[in-house]
Amino acid sequence: MLTAISAEQLKALEQTLHREIPLTLAMGITVVGFDEHGLTLAAPLASNLNDKRTAFGGSLAALATLAGWGLVHLVLRDHGPATVVIRECNVSYLRPVTRDIVATCSPPTPTELEKFLRTFERRGMARIELDVTIKANGEDAVRYHGVYVALDKARHPEAESI
Repeated sequence: MLTAISAEQLKALEQTLHREIPLTLAMGITVVGFDEHGLTLAAPLASNLNDKRTAFGGSLAALATLAGWGLVHLVLRDHGPATVVIRECNVSYLRPVTRDIVATCSPPTPTELEKFLRTFERRGMARIELDVTIKANGEDAVRYHGVYVALDKARHPEAESI
């Protein structure tokens, strides 16, 4: 049910991230790709270091949050202007990240996606749960679970101020 995403759409997502969320520029976030595994974002380690010379936990959480946000943004691209917000999340830090950071948001199941879109179309608002992983040396370094809410801007004008 997730349709193919063009290179232009991925570039537009990256530009939206940089324009709407200035922190993404400072972090050096790029949109790497979208495929059957989900949406992948990356950020250079050098811009996201902590005092131990590994990836800063806040940067890891931010990148994971933005991977989910970006996936919802792409899913809704054909459904009119929407505001996407994170409602809640849980982050588990399993091991240090010592190289450039790559976060992949797994796509929802077709059933979850269909329910999300049906609810969004009916109510102008919907929620969806997404999982993001960041790997280090081939193993999960960060596991992230987020609940995202999308609001149709035309039906919920208050969405502009959220």
